[in-house]
Amino acid sequence: MTLARAHLVVFGCLVGVGVLYAFQRPFRQYPGVEYENFPVPPDWNEKTEWVFARLMYPPMPNYGFFANPNWTEGASNWTIDYPRSDRHVSQAIRRLTRIHVRSVEQPVNLDEGDQYDWPWLYGVEVGHWKLTDPQVQALREFLLRGGFFMTDDFHGTDEWAVFVASMSKVFPDRPIVEIPNGDAIFHTVYDLDDRYQVPGAQYLYSGRIYEKDGKVPHWRGIYDDKGRIMVAMCFNMDLGDSWEHADNPQYPERFSALGMRIAVNYVVYAMTH
Repeated sequence: MTLARAHLVVFGCLVGVGVLYAFQRPFRQYPGVEYENFPVPPDWNEKTEWVFARLMYPPMPNYGFFANPNWTEGASNWTIDYPRSDRHVSQAIRRLTRIHVRSVEQPVNLDEGDQYDWPWLYGVEVGHWKLTDPQVQALREFLLRGGFFMTDDFHGTDEWAVFVASMSKVFPDRPIVEIPNGDAIFHTVYDLDDRYQVPGAQYLYSGRIYEKDGKVPHWRGIYDDKGRIMVAMCFNMDLGDSWEHADNPQYPERFSALGMRIAVNYVVYAMTH
């Protein structure tokens, strides 16, 4: 390759990266159910290779406990634990891996079409969601093109049914299965054969590890045709609270420790598979 051609290739790559950043939707923050006006870190606008992307979604009418009809404005079910848990996970990924991580999260609205800029997507309280048909199609395309979707903090028979009502529209042709212990997602960084149920903050006053009738934790998934996990479901547990309360001395360390290790493994898996 000639020097002139090499310069053109480098220039083309730089232009491509510049175009990518130019079209990425800028950072935005919404009022949460639990937090408002959460302080923004000084390096919030740093350009990085990974960002905690949080799914915005419309709640099931008259079912979501925080069913704000104006879900696009925040203070709805999708903002549970937000943004404190997101930023704690981002700090952990920074410290425990070599991934270059942005210090602030990115709320993602499937109706806006920018989900392809954020290949790892997290959905909380999906036992309260109700995706529209365009959102179903957008999520399906995102996942089939290589995206990864992690769901968490939904419990019991009723919430599972609500979750499946939308997810079965995303992939009517693909089963939801239990992820075997030998799958790479449990061994990318940490070996997580000995997993246990991670409770939400309600454990601090109830003493119960489970919620509703969700007494047994499940790590479930949907695979693509090549054996890659596209959707990873942490059912009957609340990793979001384990992240949110990682700096809370009253919340048991063993739960946050496992929650963070699962997050690290899932992120590294999503970045390498």
